[in-house]
Amino acid sequence: MPLSAATLIERIRGVFSTLPDTRGHSNNLNYLIQDAALSAFSVFFSQSPSFLDSQVRMQKQLGRNNASSLFGVHQIPSDNQIRNLLDPVPPETLFPLMATIGDELYSQGYLEAFRAINNTFLIALDGTDFFSSEKISCPCCSQSKLKNGKILHRHIAVTPTLVAPGQQNVIALAPQFVLPQDGHDKQDCERAAADRWLEQWGAHYSSWGITYLGDDLYCHQPYCQRVLSQHAHFLLTCKPDSHATLYEWVADLARNGEVTRVVRPRRIGKKQVTDTYRFVNQVPLRNTDDALMVNWFELVTTAQDGTVLFNNAWATSHRVTIENVASFAAAGRARWKIENENNNTLKTKGYHFEHNFGHGKQCLANLFATMILLAFLVHTTLEWVDAPYRAVRNALPSRRTFFEHLRALIHYLPFDDWNHLMRFMGKNPDPEPHDNG
Repeated sequence: MPLSAATLIERIRGVFSTLPDTRGHSNNLNYLIQDAALSAFSVFFSQSPSFLDSQVRMQKQLGRNNASSLFGVHQIPSDNQIRNLLDPVPPETLFPLMATIGDELYSQGYLEAFRAINNTFLIALDGTDFFSSEKISCPCCSQSKLKNGKILHRHIAVTPTLVAPGQQNVIALAPQFVLPQDGHDKQDCERAAADRWLEQWGAHYSSWGITYLGDDLYCHQPYCQRVLSQHAHFLLTCKPDSHATLYEWVADLARNGEVTRVVRPRRIGKKQVTDTYRFVNQVPLRNTDDALMVNWFELVTTAQDGTVLFNNAWATSHRVTIENVASFAAAGRARWKIENENNNTLKTKGYHFEHNFGHGKQCLANLFATMILLAFLVHTTLEWVDAPYRAVRNALPSRRTFFEHLRALIHYLPFDDWNHLMRFMGKNPDPEPHDNG
């Protein structure tokens, strides 16, 4: 069945219908777990914290509501009931759904434009905080000791993202949360969570042909070897302070004239800059007899007056040549998309990723974070697969304007289904306001 808003919501409903229900038989079972999950998701999808309240009012006034017609909610639970029902649900129950959506985009050819160096796809990994409090905590919280001696309780997620140079969209993949680990004295961390993600999902994506991107935190031998064991490649930021041995080799080889240097002028608007690349293949990543041999390259961009505008270096398992070093640098710089187009979008573009919708006592904070990622993934998917949705987005290219219109309409007008809503929005696009002086 072709992907569309209706089919994706129906698929989400199907998964939500299988979520575990921990209530005993003696409890009040007026509300289904499915309704609680769909109600929560509808808030994140519509980017409207007050969506459910408006739908309760609409039901009383008009005898129908959009939570039902658009999202399939039978009965709308209260906010507290939603939190209580969903708190025990592990976020991992939604990970296969996110993976399936990405798999279908891949199999149906929507991701071909994301192919990058050596025909591989780029998956960037990065950790981001989405909750912190000195007072509120749960068993899933990490802990940091502050300078004043108090404990800061935090939720941290590694948010793997499919990125590509020149592509505005990114594809959110199933996350991995930093969690207290039973039987471990050492506290969990971003790097350990990334290792678990790779162990769980590396084989799943290996057939695509993958190059993993990461900052200097990931550029260490155990992680690189894990990537290689998954039949994948790595391209990771490599800083001198944390890779003294590698940079000693680069310096020695440079003195012997064995580091290749490529200089290419480039224009940015009316200004001319110079990109200077240096690279060398097969240098040790660390100072041990079993050191992994990696390929190193550097990019320094300078203005006409010699001012350094950009300077970074990477280690990769791909062989670097004069012909491909520029494309490798572009791929390395695409790692920033996980922060700009993914994490920053989630935090500042209406998804309220850092807002405490309900922390819970068990899994609620991480489950809600996963639902927000799922909503972001579905929005991105709809821009490709759903023609009416895409037409409306093209008519209202500003993300803010699109969601302002969406929220206003579904708050006050009932719609039969997604096609009805998109047709209505498509016939009544409101362009950006003119400046009337």
